[in-house]
Amino acid sequence: MTALRTPVIAGNWKMHHDPASTRLFFERFLALHAPRTDLTVIVFPPTISLEAARLVVGERADVQLGVQNVHWESAGAFTGEISADMAMAAGARYSLVGHSERRQLFGETDADVARKTRAVLAAGLTPVVCVGETLEERRAGRANDVVDRQLSQVLEAVLDASGLVIAYEPVWAIGTGETASPDDAQAMHASIRAQLASASNAAIPILYGGSVKPQNTATLLAQRDIDGVLVGGASVDPQSFAAICATDA
Repeated sequence: MTALRTPVIAGNWKMHHDPASTRLFFERFLALHAPRTDLTVIVFPPTISLEAARLVVGERADVQLGVQNVHWESAGAFTGEISADMAMAAGARYSLVGHSERRQLFGETDADVARKTRAVLAAGLTPVVCVGETLEERRAGRANDVVDRQLSQVLEAVLDASGLVIAYEPVWAIGTGETASPDDAQAMHASIRAQLASASNAAIPILYGGSVKPQNTATLLAQRDIDGVLVGGASVDPQSFAAICATDA
């Protein structure tokens, strides 16, 4: 990892923790995790729990909050959706975009992800854009082509790529207990890095996501082009998430 890119530890809670359990989580996590200036910590609670998280985190500038999804429109008749502007006003500073579950379960297309990325940037939030291949695509030798296609649409949609964070999530490793080998993860991150270099001179962070645990975080962060991790299930527990955050990068 180069010194230009500050390590990022991000936790995606998915559909876990109501406001009451969110408060309890942060009370425990903040007691375990001392403030650090050499690390960015981001938590993505369910939107309904964002306010509870914001109140407990308070002035801890080392812990940032985000939302798991936004609509690409700023307002309108979109029942059940929130806009990036709403998320910003509620205290979010980041937004996940294009998580594999949004793509796989809710039918989001590459074009949808590009539109959402543009909306997130316009609202002043930082998009964490998720890309990754399925097991079938990897077995067919198409992993790089798939990730290149997903990322290309985003890069074509934004005027300045320097405001992005990218998360590589091999779909076959999410919630399965399987993790890409350090060499495989590094190879894909290097490929993404090369693609980003043609679009921006900025040192854009690239995170790895997929069954990240305290036991494998150090090995992943030791890879040259892995700048951090996007944690799923292990981020829901304050002790395991604090252990991941304590890993030397």
